[in-house]
Amino acid sequence: MDELRIVDIRPTTVTVPLKAALRHSNGCHWGRFVRTVVEVETDQGLIGLGEMGGGGESAEAMFRGLLPYLKGHNPFDLEALRWKIANPTASLYNNRTQLLAALEFACLDIVGKALGVPVYNLLGGKLRDEVEFASYLFYTYPVAGRPAVDVRTPEQLVGYARDLKKTCGFTSHKLKGGVFAPDHELDCYTALAEAFPKDKVRFDPNAAFSVEEAIRFGHAIEGLNNDYFEDPTWGLNGMRRVREAVNIPTATNTVVVNFEQLSSNVLDPAIDVILLDTTFWGGIRPCVKAAGVCETFQLGVAVHSSGELGIQLATMLHLGAVLPNLTYAADAHYHHLADDIIVGGPMPYKGGKVRVPTGPGLGVELDRDKLAIYAELYRELGGYPYDRDPVRPDWYAMTPNSDWADPKTDYTLKVGGR
Repeated sequence: MDELRIVDIRPTTVTVPLKAALRHSNGCHWGRFVRTVVEVETDQGLIGLGEMGGGGESAEAMFRGLLPYLKGHNPFDLEALRWKIANPTASLYNNRTQLLAALEFACLDIVGKALGVPVYNLLGGKLRDEVEFASYLFYTYPVAGRPAVDVRTPEQLVGYARDLKKTCGFTSHKLKGGVFAPDHELDCYTALAEAFPKDKVRFDPNAAFSVEEAIRFGHAIEGLNNDYFEDPTWGLNGMRRVREAVNIPTATNTVVVNFEQLSSNVLDPAIDVILLDTTFWGGIRPCVKAAGVCETFQLGVAVHSSGELGIQLATMLHLGAVLPNLTYAADAHYHHLADDIIVGGPMPYKGGKVRVPTGPGLGVELDRDKLAIYAELYRELGGYPYDRDPVRPDWYAMTPNSDWADPKTDYTLKVGGR
């Protein structure tokens, strides 16, 4: 085979509806995800797929700006790709880690298609055919015109989790907290654990608590069937203090997201479980490398979600397929989507698991009609401010937080269009 060369990078921003507006410690996903789908085309006609989020914003201009860097680049040369666009000193001025991730996805997709093998075969071969996922529960605002999903109280949360368990088969449940006052969220989390005593639970307030509040909350939940205590407070030192005081494994996707932070954590442990995000770490391959370090030093790993459509879910599945030390269910926002932009529609869950695609490359293909529909919807609606709450427009999050939402507030979000 002649060497492949990149001839074009085509980004398309889409907005895909969610079943509800998902609330978190910094604001809200406003009833939809905004994602930038990336197609990397080669001179031999092979097209690789990538995907990136952006906090409710488009990244089209940034991807277009990288074509002069990569035109003529061989997609097999993945290390050179990294240095061409994400040199660590240059990145002090233009952090391109997440752009690199989407382009790495696309190049791996091209390489797999060129060789006729799935991406997991490029990463050492799969160890499992399916990847297990947690339920990933959010407090929500219902969205006008869609079936009501209103989650603010312990009773609503348990009903919501029960419905998802029935539909998807989850046996591990993650609650995204940091929205309401800690005592209210403690009631919700405890009710969740008591409703499913045979299932595992995990709590993630997105670093909204002070160290002292995190310790108090942690002591209150120590007796539950916890997977881990994810980012209850901010920073390695804060997490280290919580770890020393609370008898639950700590986890993070915020303060160990690169190799320098990982080395700091190995030298002076603060985090027990490293949550590997194929976007935050700059691609699938860095996650595999990080998992190898974690295996050496006996740190746990899990697959993290940054809000994916089917292309990025495929990267998460290929990652999960090859990790020998993956002992926790993965996170995914995926079951909150009302639709997807891949052929065949959303990948199904069975028994809380999703099958790893076995086709060449990432094993997914674009549904051109759906891509066009949701690109047009993005042009109609534009972006949304991920770090704002539609009910409290003047509010903004602080770390630690003390200005909590009121669970009595009843609100239905209108997003327009769909």
